[in-house]
Amino acid sequence: MSENATSRGLDPQGYIEREGSLACVSHAFRPVVAAARDRLLEVFGARLDSAYLYGSVPRGNARVGRSDLDLLVALRQEPSEADREAARALGETVDKEFAQIDGVGTLLYSRARLLSELETYDLGWFVACLCTPLLGEDLAEYLPRYRPDSLLARETNGDLALLLPRWRQRIVDAESTDEARRPLVRFMSRHLVRTGFTLVMPRWNGWTSDLQEMAGAFGAYYPERAEQMRAAAVLGYEPNGDPAVLSSYIDDLGPWLTDEYARVHGVKAPRAQGLP
Repeated sequence: MSENATSRGLDPQGYIEREGSLACVSHAFRPVVAAARDRLLEVFGARLDSAYLYGSVPRGNARVGRSDLDLLVALRQEPSEADREAARALGETVDKEFAQIDGVGTLLYSRARLLSELETYDLGWFVACLCTPLLGEDLAEYLPRYRPDSLLARETNGDLALLLPRWRQRIVDAESTDEARRPLVRFMSRHLVRTGFTLVMPRWNGWTSDLQEMAGAFGAYYPERAEQMRAAAVLGYEPNGDPAVLSSYIDDLGPWLTDEYARVHGVKAPRAQGLP
């Protein structure tokens, strides 16, 4: 395949194409999506502005019994802690009901924040390019089109320095079992691979959500770290609970990525204290 725009997740004008659709949801996951949609309406009612799927389920490559269900919900007001607890409870209920999925994650934001100028190249881009509309108005109609440039790279993943201390604490707080550490390995592996990819995204000139393709793109520009990133991509799909992996992330790969990212793209614009 030639390396033209359309072969790397871009349209003919060089903008990132939106990935996923409800039509791509495989038969096995359709009951899960339908249940999640109905529960969201029950829980949030008129306060719900819109809701989205993202991740492997709307991309059509979810694995039965292995993949999680990822949701993003926009409320008409800022979400409260009670709202976040309700979202967690909803996710636990759906996860227990359907063996097809291995967990449910729900991101909860206000419509105003998703459409704010500060979030245009972070959460706004996420909604417009990586989320599949499930309920309500599609906020992508109010957002710009996006190119895989340095501004997007900086605003999506230029905050790893802030995340690493939180990750370290999560590792300390986790039970010393493989079962407890496995979700941490999966989450951190995926995040580091995506950060490595967006580090080189403007040079690679495209977008992908496939972890192995991300690691391959990264390795072409940083061969000395290629094997480490390829291993992280594998663990993003098939995590173990090895504490040595977590230590390598927060003591080696994470700090290196932080420094190189700041050198190449700069640091993400600061958010108000307390905002995730």
